[in-house]
Amino acid sequence: AQHAIRDPLWSRGLGDVYKRQIPYLITQQIKGADLLDIRYKQLWNQSPLPFENAQDAFRIIKGDFVTTEDGTGIVHTAPTFGADDAKVAKEAIPPIPPLLILDENENPVPLVDLYGKFRNEVGLVGGKFIKNEFYSEGEAPEKPVDIEIAIHLKEQNKAFKVEKYVHSYPHCWRTDAPVIYYPLDSWFVKVQGHKDRMVGLNKTIHWKPAKTGKGRFGNWLANANDWNLSRSRFWGIPLPIWRTTEGEETRVIGSIQELKLAVDEAVDAGLMIKNPFEGFAGNDMSDSNYDKVDLHKDTGDALVLLSESGKPMYREPDLIDVWFDSGAMPYAQWHYPFENKEKVDGGGAFPADYIAEGVDQTRGWFYTLHAISTLVFDSVAYKNVVSNGLVLDKSGQKMSKRLGNAVNPFETLKKYAHKKEYLPIQGLSLIHISEPTRPERIGDGGVGVK
Repeated sequence: AQHAIRDPLWSRGLGDVYKRQIPYLITQQIKGADLLDIRYKQLWNQSPLPFENAQDAFRIIKGDFVTTEDGTGIVHTAPTFGADDAKVAKEAIPPIPPLLILDENENPVPLVDLYGKFRNEVGLVGGKFIKNEFYSEGEAPEKPVDIEIAIHLKEQNKAFKVEKYVHSYPHCWRTDAPVIYYPLDSWFVKVQGHKDRMVGLNKTIHWKPAKTGKGRFGNWLANANDWNLSRSRFWGIPLPIWRTTEGEETRVIGSIQELKLAVDEAVDAGLMIKNPFEGFAGNDMSDSNYDKVDLHKDTGDALVLLSESGKPMYREPDLIDVWFDSGAMPYAQWHYPFENKEKVDGGGAFPADYIAEGVDQTRGWFYTLHAISTLVFDSVAYKNVVSNGLVLDKSGQKMSKRLGNAVNPFETLKKYAHKKEYLPIQGLSLIHISEPTRPERIGDGGVGVK
């Protein structure tokens, strides 16, 4: 907080007090820096303390993302449920501990479970969903928990003022339901240590339009965080990582043949009864040979490997981010490095001379291609790229099946293809009839509808 208390702050926070003509007196004006490291009492005293370093909790710390323009200049941080909050908490000296408690298995967990409910240890609101939208239809209580919390704090004389505040909040892009930030154990690609090289290689790529490469994509690279690879799903590529229960030994598998040999070791040690890959031949690259192998999650989860010290190792339960699949496309399409090494290492098929995708891929395919090629090959993945504009609906919104605003291309062609003035559209894509990098609106009346 740059300024914790000042006249504009109090005029906003005490507006209703002024209206009621209640006498007030400003006795002192101070800066936020003067409040640093002051301790305060835990507001919700029904909650347990952090299981580690509880003595360092409930202190005033600084954060440069807090302003007096968007609120009071003082915010309550929750290191467990937000990236900015976690960052400033770790940077504090000593760090602010996340409010984690030990569950019945002595594992550290947040006060909200994976279903979005407060844990019973929280007291009054224990067992209740943090958002009414999480309840099944017709089961939501009249008062959501944030209202219950506000009322309870008011009754205890711990809330000076309670008001509704409209602000942005993350929602699921498919269902529009609110989502929550949640701390999960994940595997990351350490991108931050390679940002400078990624930025430097990007400057050698010919972008169309140039402003996308220098601006949108360039800024994304300059501020890139480590890449979270873990996904909690069933369909996809399982993480090929096995660890001992205590996490002291780790093994990353690099091929089916390596996995087959590792399972053989486990069978010999009595950890497994049979090797499901025993019919696989490591030197046979035919489709029929690879059809003998099932690498889905249920198969991988059943494989127990042997560590160097003789302990059982279990697969990490998550899958790999599907964007890693897309980013590995230049090499995966050639079954590299098991086949066609000369095509990739010799430069015959890598880097790509030219690629094209929508401008929304600056954080998707463009990025994952660039990240993997930089870290693995110290090279660009593509030399030239056209970042296409999007085809929008007649109101300028991105088309979406979920929103129901997508134009059926077959119905549009059927309706207009017989008209002479529309014939060129049958043989030409929108990339030919407009600037390819510019968004184009299309509706029932044709291209360029306003």
